[in-house]
Amino acid sequence: MKDLKTLLNEAESCNSLFENSIRAVEIPTCKDFLKDGVLHPVKFSSMGKPLTTKDTEKVNTAFPKTSTASGNQIVEANGINDNVIHNKRVAVLFSGGPAAGGHNVVVGLKRILGNNNTLLGVKAGPKGLLEGNLFEISDSDVNKIVNTGGFDFLGSDRTKIKTDSQFHQVKETCIKYKLDAIVVIGGDDSNTNAAVLAEFLFKNIKEDGSGVQVIGVPKTIDGDLQIGDLLPISFGFDTATKIYSELVGNILQDTPSSRKYWHFIKLMGRSASHVALEVALQTKPAITLISEEIAEKKMSLEEIVDSIAKVVVSRAKKGINHGVILIPEGIIEFIPEMTALISELNEKMAEFKDILANKEPGEEKRDFIYAKLTATNTKLMATLPDYIEDMLLADRDSHGNLQVSLIPTERLLIDMTARRVKELDTHVKFNTHNHFFGYEGRCGAPTLFDATYTYNLGLTAGSLILADKTGYIASIMNLDHGGKPIALPLTGLLNIERRHGHDEMVIEKALVEVNSNAFKYFSSRRETWASSDLFSSPGPRQLWGPASQQIPVTVALNRKYTSLLFDF
Repeated sequence: MKDLKTLLNEAESCNSLFENSIRAVEIPTCKDFLKDGVLHPVKFSSMGKPLTTKDTEKVNTAFPKTSTASGNQIVEANGINDNVIHNKRVAVLFSGGPAAGGHNVVVGLKRILGNNNTLLGVKAGPKGLLEGNLFEISDSDVNKIVNTGGFDFLGSDRTKIKTDSQFHQVKETCIKYKLDAIVVIGGDDSNTNAAVLAEFLFKNIKEDGSGVQVIGVPKTIDGDLQIGDLLPISFGFDTATKIYSELVGNILQDTPSSRKYWHFIKLMGRSASHVALEVALQTKPAITLISEEIAEKKMSLEEIVDSIAKVVVSRAKKGINHGVILIPEGIIEFIPEMTALISELNEKMAEFKDILANKEPGEEKRDFIYAKLTATNTKLMATLPDYIEDMLLADRDSHGNLQVSLIPTERLLIDMTARRVKELDTHVKFNTHNHFFGYEGRCGAPTLFDATYTYNLGLTAGSLILADKTGYIASIMNLDHGGKPIALPLTGLLNIERRHGHDEMVIEKALVEVNSNAFKYFSSRRETWASSDLFSSPGPRQLWGPASQQIPVTVALNRKYTSLLFDF
C-alpha cells in the first residue's frame, strides 16, 4: 500500500482525486455525429437563409472571396460524411482571455479528425502562429486534458493580426508546417480576426495554388457572443457564472449571519451584463445593476446612487442592515454622461497617443487631456475622484477598449452611496465590503454543460474542415433537445464600429436586451428581492449529481426552453 506522502506526490501536475475523476466522465455527444455508436464527421447543407447585418453590403465588398464562397448562408449538419479528405494538417489556437472548456474543443477536434489527419497545437495564441510555435497533439495529450481547466495546454494571448508583415508571417507559418486549416478559439474580436484570416488565406497561399481554411469557435465568459437560437451562448459562460454564483451565494448566506455588512460585488463581463444577470437569477440578491437598462433609461450616476441608497434605507427601517449589490464590470461605459466622456477620451487618446506616452501618469496627463476635451466633459472629469480619473486615462487594451476591470467602480459606488445614505437618514448603519470576481471564474474545471458544449463544438469545427468549409464559426443549437451542429458565416456577423479613432469591421457584441424574457423575469422579481432576504445559494458546480445538467438560466428563458436541463 502506498503511503500518504506518495499519494500526495502523485496528485501533483493536475492529478488530484477530482481531476482524475473528471477525466473519466463520459461526454454526451450530438446524435448527428454517431452512426451505430461510432463517432463520425458530418457533412453540411444550407439551412436556406443567409445571415446578414446592417453593413453586409460593405462587408461583402471588403471580403469578396469568403462572402462569395459561403453566400453568407447558414449551414447545418446533414448526415454522416463518408467522403472525407485525409492527410489534412490542422492548427488550433486559443485567442484572448481563457474560458473553461477550451481543452474539450481540442479533444473534439482531435477525435473527429482521427488518425488519418494531423492536429497541431499553437502555443501562446496568435503570437505563436506568427512565430511558428507549433507542435503535434497526440492522443495521450487529449486524454490528459479532457474535461479539465482553461487554456493552459496551449496558452493564449491577445495579439491582433492586422499588419502586412503579420500576414506574411502567418503565410510563412502555413507554408512551413504545410497547414490546410486553422481553428481560432476566441471571442468576438478573435473571431473578427478569424474572418480577416479566412479572407487572406482563401486561395493562392501554397505552391499548388490552394488556400488555408479558417474556422472559428465561440468563446467568452462574458456571454456577449450570441445570436439568438443560432448561437445560444459562448462557451465558458456557464462555468464562470456558476462559480461566481457559488461565491455570491456564500456571501449572501453570510450577510444575515453577521447582520451588518453591505457587499458591493463587481462581476467580470467587459461590456455586456449577461454575467451579472445570470448570477442575479441564480442567487436573488437585494440589488443588481444592469448596464443596458441604465443606458436605456439614461440614468445618471447620481440617479443610480440614489436608487441604491433608498433600498439601503428601506431595508434598514425593517431592521435589515445588510445586503448584496451586483455590479457589471463595464457599467461605467453605459452611464450616459460617462459614455460621452469615454467616447471623447478614446478619440483624443488615439489622436495624441505619442504625446501622452511621454506624459507622467497623474496630474500631468490629466492637465493635458483637460485642455483637449469639451467644456462639459472637462467639468465632469473634474468631479470624479483621482483614482477614477487615472483609470480613465490608462492605456487601452490591444483592441482599443477601456480596461474597465481596472476601474474600481465598486469603490466609487460605495463612496457615493455612503454620502447619499447619510443625507437620507443619519441613523442608518452602512458598513461595506467590496469584491471583484473575475479571474476566479475563467479557468475552473468546466461544468458538464460547458464540457459537453465545447466537445461538440470541436466535433463541429473538425467536420467543417473535413467538409472543406472556410470562414465559418461553429455552433450548436437546440440545446434542450438533442443539440444540432450548425455553422454561421463569419462575414454574416460583421458590422462597422468606431475603434481606435476610425471605423473597423467587427463582430458586434450582444448586449442584454431589456425586452428579453430573462430580463423581464428579473425585473418582475427584483423589488421583492430588495424588500427582504429571499436569496438562494446554488452551491458548487457539478459534473455529476442533481444539478449537473443545468444550463444557464438566461439561455433557458431567452430561448423559451421548457426545462433548465440540456439534452444531448
